[in-house]
Amino acid sequence: MISPRTGRHARAHRSARVAVAFALAFGVLATPQLLSPTAAVADASTDASTGVGTVAKTVAKTGGATKADTDGANTADDDTARLSVVAGLHGVIKPGASLTVSASIDNRSEDPVDAGRITIEVNRTPLADATALGAWLDSGSASGTFATLGSDTSEDVPVSESSTVSVSVAASAIDDLAPGVYPLRGTLSTTPASTTVTSDVLTASSVLIVSDDAARQVTVLVPITATPANGALLTADELTALTAPEGALTAQLDGVAGTSAAIAIDPLIPAAIRARGTSAPQGATDWLDRLESLSNERFALQAGDADATVQARAELPELLAPLPLTPYLNAADFVQSASTPAPTPSPTATPSPTPEPTSAEPELPSYDELTALPDSQTGILWPLGDVQTADLATFDTYLDTDVTTVLPSTSLATAASALLDIDGHRVLAMDSTVSATLSDAAAASDDATREDEIVAGLAQLTYAGAQPSLMVGLDRDETRSATALRETILSLSALTQPTTLTDLRSADPASSTIVGDPTDERAAALDSVLADEERLTSFASILDEPLVLLSPERLAILRLIGVGAAESYPAAVAGHRAATVKTLNAVGVQQPSPIQLFTAAAPLPVWVRNDLPWPVNVTLESRPSDARLDVRPRTEVLAQPASNTRVKVPVEARVGSGELSVHFALTSPTGVHIGADQTANVTVRAEWESIGLIVLGGIIGLLLVLGIIRTVVRRRKGRGTDAVAEPSATE
Repeated sequence: MISPRTGRHARAHRSARVAVAFALAFGVLATPQLLSPTAAVADASTDASTGVGTVAKTVAKTGGATKADTDGANTADDDTARLSVVAGLHGVIKPGASLTVSASIDNRSEDPVDAGRITIEVNRTPLADATALGAWLDSGSASGTFATLGSDTSEDVPVSESSTVSVSVAASAIDDLAPGVYPLRGTLSTTPASTTVTSDVLTASSVLIVSDDAARQVTVLVPITATPANGALLTADELTALTAPEGALTAQLDGVAGTSAAIAIDPLIPAAIRARGTSAPQGATDWLDRLESLSNERFALQAGDADATVQARAELPELLAPLPLTPYLNAADFVQSASTPAPTPSPTATPSPTPEPTSAEPELPSYDELTALPDSQTGILWPLGDVQTADLATFDTYLDTDVTTVLPSTSLATAASALLDIDGHRVLAMDSTVSATLSDAAAASDDATREDEIVAGLAQLTYAGAQPSLMVGLDRDETRSATALRETILSLSALTQPTTLTDLRSADPASSTIVGDPTDERAAALDSVLADEERLTSFASILDEPLVLLSPERLAILRLIGVGAAESYPAAVAGHRAATVKTLNAVGVQQPSPIQLFTAAAPLPVWVRNDLPWPVNVTLESRPSDARLDVRPRTEVLAQPASNTRVKVPVEARVGSGELSVHFALTSPTGVHIGADQTANVTVRAEWESIGLIVLGGIIGLLLVLGIIRTVVRRRKGRGTDAVAEPSATE
């Protein structure tokens, strides 16, 4: 059985199947019995002595709604009206008891529903089996004839309001009904003011369950999981939100507290809380304390709710386990504060030297300490249902004990009991049909829809026959409300007797065999993901602390193969592998631009790209295409996080000119090839340096000569002027 992460199956609403939330009066009557594992089934009868009894009418604002279509069948639209009916306590009554049927009109249409008369009918031919039950609830098809049990008037129901009518039925009207499941129908007939013609406006279909004396023993399993957005470990912000008064994890505990349900917990939830030490959100630590104090039986799922079946099918030698969670641990969060006061010195005592403070690192918790689940049962696996008998033996090897495996009844040839022996291996068999229906009930946000599913689930339970024990396993669901979960669990007490997981595991098992023809597609995909993880392990050698990359990766793989994520597995694998390729390409050499080398010796500029959030240690290897170009072969590089690091590679040309290339590659300190190689085209013009020097020297020499000539000319002109001036002075 594949359970979606959000819990609800993608099944269509049954067009002729409706019910309303159990009336408050019955809730008050039934609550003390439902909370007690040994309580008898509540008697929802009244003291009415006539077929039509006292009518209780209320009109109130309402939220959810469904629709009555043109032929009177109800659908799940939000813009029309809906009639729903429920009999007794979640559809259940005792033989010979009187009956109260609650009929509710929920008007979400644009027009008011006129006052009319609600008629309740029962078909005295019981539904023979689950197939007949489905036909009645899905299409309104049932053999036999209907007889009226009672009716009463209903008031006008304004737009966006609701009205509830309770019709009492005397025990004498139904005392001939033997234990079984009977079709129940409600009809609202109205006579609009503009006409005298009465018409059926709304109809509703449900069932009446007459209980027998069989004490069905039922064990309920409730999984508690929480998936972080990063796919690894819940963050502090996520823990704060999930464990807030209205948070999803708080709702899970509220839903199971005080019930007999056993809970299966993803151990990464307590690990995420404990990993934050003293900095953990207060609400999260309170939630963990409350979890540990619950009286409910419990056991741990595999980390991340990973599926053991796919691991066995992939022939892994042991179950995948998280790598050390040290990247999530901050030593400062585990410092033990000293609380012992210093002694007061005596006036006459010789002062002692002040002790030097110690700088010892605090002891960090181990993985076992982070994931500890006090008082939990061990040796239980809850995988997907596509197992083979050989997988059960593999499970024993994985846990090194006789494992009890939880499987859906669809995986088994027969399920004469909730505890089975299959080739020497113990299996807890969940009733697949009932589990799916009640999972829908626990996921329903609308009261009427939830009651609808609960009644259907209890009706399905009646077809279990004389089984000594039954098990209901709810879907993985991280969004259900506390009210929906609690009401679903407690509703089982209307027809069954709760039994503990411990008692069930210690009972005598019945024999059965595994059926089905599973494929190895999931295992092949897991093999590919694990091969990618090996590449990441080699790649992570560029990091000072490889676990900062590898620990989250392993957690993501465990969640990838999670039981609750099975429906999205193919797409999730494709996305995960694409993300792995992106990570492997996060470090590399930038494509260099063409380089002009005008000197015989100069550094070549190379850029190393690092898109990771951590610094990386790589070696830049350079190899020229021609030995006449001398390049430093290896350059150690510390590339900064989320940046491009410039590297200067010394080069010396032994050729005057030419077109050459230099090949660049990155390797890790352990020699692992990193990223894609790049090639730089280098144009060498080393002779231009000599030519330039000669030309420059010639220019400088010419300038010197010209300067000398100019100086000489100036001096000669100066002497000629002095010679002419001297005779003139003599005269």
